[in-house]
Amino acid sequence: MHVDELPTPALWADLDALDFNLETMAERIPGTRLRPHVKAHKMTELARRQAELGHTGFTCATAKEVLGLAAAGLGDDLLLANEIVDPGRLRAMAECEGRVTVAVDSPETVDAAAAAGIGEVVVDIRVGFRCGCDVEDAGPLADRARAAGMTVRGVMGYEGHAMGVPDIDERRDLVEGAMERLTRAHEAVGGELVTGGGTGTHAINTHLNEIQAGSYVLMDTAYQKQEDLPFRQGLFLQASVVSVAPKWVVCDAGLKAQGMDHGNPSSPDGEVMFCSDEHTNLRPHGDLRTGARVTLVPAHIDPTIAKHPVLHLVRNGEVVGQWDIDLRHW
Repeated sequence: MHVDELPTPALWADLDALDFNLETMAERIPGTRLRPHVKAHKMTELARRQAELGHTGFTCATAKEVLGLAAAGLGDDLLLANEIVDPGRLRAMAECEGRVTVAVDSPETVDAAAAAGIGEVVVDIRVGFRCGCDVEDAGPLADRARAAGMTVRGVMGYEGHAMGVPDIDERRDLVEGAMERLTRAHEAVGGELVTGGGTGTHAINTHLNEIQAGSYVLMDTAYQKQEDLPFRQGLFLQASVVSVAPKWVVCDAGLKAQGMDHGNPSSPDGEVMFCSDEHTNLRPHGDLRTGARVTLVPAHIDPTIAKHPVLHLVRNGEVVGQWDIDLRHW
């Protein structure tokens, strides 16, 4: 089947780009220093490909990801890089077949993890604008976790505010400021892990002994603005033209088919004007009639993938398989 024969909207990956990205990152960060973040793709089968290349520990955003990877035999070392207080989900992770480490940043998250039987934690440090504790609170939180019988494996800090900055010098300055805080916290906490980072900082953050990159596998237009990243665009959304006006066409993939937090998608078939619930309007480059197929390129792959049940695998325009996006939801 050709990609243009898929029912639309259809999410698909260019297998040549995917293979290139996986192999390139494995060469850049070999072995377990890369802890891939599965929130980017939410697929057991893609995680298995990463493990085969030597990346056997994984970063997770949800309990569903942790439990799904453990059930698939990929639970050698799973880090839930989010705070969680739900006792049922914490208990399920504590009782699963995998090795599970949970991020904590407050007495409440420490106590919830301990009460559920979680055995290992990292102390999450606020180095940007997301979760985490103050540097000064890191040592006491580590002491509280150890007193509760848990092992403190180290510290985590995500410099998300630097991740999408196009200018590499500005990005590097932001990383240095964030990592100064994380280094001070690690001195107070101890442990073997100093973990964080992502695709946008994987090559310039030399302070971490683990990199939690995820988007590199398929990329998106937001990251393509960073000229120092070697990875190829690999994720696309196939849509059909369902209506034609004198100066634009309307296709059948809108807000409910793609993540929009990083802006509009782009398209080789026209200029994207705007997106609504079920539709994207394009000023076409050529003559696009009703029924024609168009390709959209998502600006942010993580929420886009999470909106679809399957990813179609395409090589040279032909659909050669599909993977279930089986780690969606919570």
